[in-house]
Amino acid sequence: MIMEKVMVIGCCGAGKSTFSRKLHQITQLPLIHLDMEYWLPEWVETDKPEWESKVKEMAAQASWIIDGNYGGTMDIRIRQADTIIMLDYPTWKCLWRITKRIVRHYGKARPDMPKGCNERFDAKFYHYVYNFNKRKRPGIMAKLEAIKEEKEVILLRSDLEVDAFLNGLEKDK
Repeated sequence: MIMEKVMVIGCCGAGKSTFSRKLHQITQLPLIHLDMEYWLPEWVETDKPEWESKVKEMAAQASWIIDGNYGGTMDIRIRQADTIIMLDYPTWKCLWRITKRIVRHYGKARPDMPKGCNERFDAKFYHYVYNFNKRKRPGIMAKLEAIKEEKEVILLRSDLEVDAFLNGLEKDK
């Protein structure tokens, strides 16, 4: 499998950033965390036209791992990607992981977030994660089904599958 442009998507709390860092260590592909690019200090969102332009520019680079969903620009990244990896985890696991993440980093910016975007409890965010598999997942899965003949689409549904995938890449190195 040749991976030059890898999209990593999935529910918040599925482990996209952690997986992407490990994938980066193995492949040495440049790593882009969309959260780092999108958010301005104090959780201010990037203007939509500016964001779309920025994503087009990032996706046009020769190689990358881009981690994050951002549905409004997903098609831009899909067109450019050769590999799409979906971390397809159950809701309970994602909720548990975001809770752990909030406790661990509360009041501080995580390594994959810009300065000034300190971890906080946000009921809307919990609601989004709680509903992700019901509301967002079906559309994402339909997109992946539509491109599976032309792109490498990989679904990883557990930590065991993630570890086996990464270990396989490490052995092939």
